[in-house]
Amino acid sequence: MTAQSAVLFDVDGTLVDSNYLHVHAWRRAFAEQRIEVESWRIHRAIGMDGSALVRLLSDDAPDDVRRRLKELHSRFYLESAPLLSPLPGARRLLERIAALQLPVVLATSAPDDELAVLRKALDCDDLIAAVTSSADVDIAKPEPDIIGIALDRIGATAERAVFVGDAVWDVAACVRAGLPCIGVLSGGVSRAELETAGAVGVFDNAEELLTQLDRTPIADLPDGRPGHG
Repeated sequence: MTAQSAVLFDVDGTLVDSNYLHVHAWRRAFAEQRIEVESWRIHRAIGMDGSALVRLLSDDAPDDVRRRLKELHSRFYLESAPLLSPLPGARRLLERIAALQLPVVLATSAPDDELAVLRKALDCDDLIAAVTSSADVDIAKPEPDIIGIALDRIGATAERAVFVGDAVWDVAACVRAGLPCIGVLSGGVSRAELETAGAVGVFDNAEELLTQLDRTPIADLPDGRPGHG
């Protein structure tokens, strides 16, 4: 039986304009624990595994402090949920991919409560075939585990899938998982960094990716219709 094709998406910074809300929430969390961390350092770590981020930026603080930091971040971030909005072209991009008979998978390690507000802001559940969350993995990106789970969930293989993400951690996870990653600049990471990490193409945001879709590996994916692939 031929494997399914699929397009996997990160959500934070890729489909929803949320990265800088995460930076602010982490900044407040560290400040409340009297740990001084510059905002730019936080931004550089956005998209990596949350436990790894806390360990890195807290200078390996004790377990109870790290646990409290994660709790505070989640609280402050969820308080900012009304400010979340889809990034330009996000829904139209997902509509186009669904129209190509390619399943859309949200391959994120966001906690379930954060994922719920992201999905509400995105308002595209009708276009999404499968979703992952932090409940599915112990260690998030740049480890490739979440990608493997997302592929399994839809019955796809790395050879017949493409990932779209905004962070070097997304690209690194894809390199390890063996599938191409298209980068977007909407998360605040530079084009050069994404390309150096291994992105096969970089676009401003979902909207620009949509206009150039025929020039990306997504256009080469066989669709899911009988007789195609």
